[in-house]
Amino acid sequence: MSDLSSTQFFQVEPGPQISAKDIFEIVYKALKEKGYNPVNQIVGYIMSGDPTYITSFNGARSLIMKVERDELVEELLKAYIEHNAWK
Repeated sequence: MSDLSSTQFFQVEPGPQISAKDIFEIVYKALKEKGYNPVNQIVGYIMSGDPTYITSFNGARSLIMKVERDELVEELLKAYIEHNAWK
């Protein structure tokens, strides 16, 4: 039997971090595969915060909810700026 007079220490190891860019790719592919317009659905999610805009297929909904919506907008803006060579 363990010593009940001492406090036990429990440490959870954080799981691997996935980038917003990778999340967009996974979510985009899941939406496309299910026949949705990925751009419209992602915009709907970012604007409203309603996760039902994103399919649960392949875990896309739970995955996109791991990232704050402002971080998603930031990632989109960074990609747009880099694509248009504004830097």
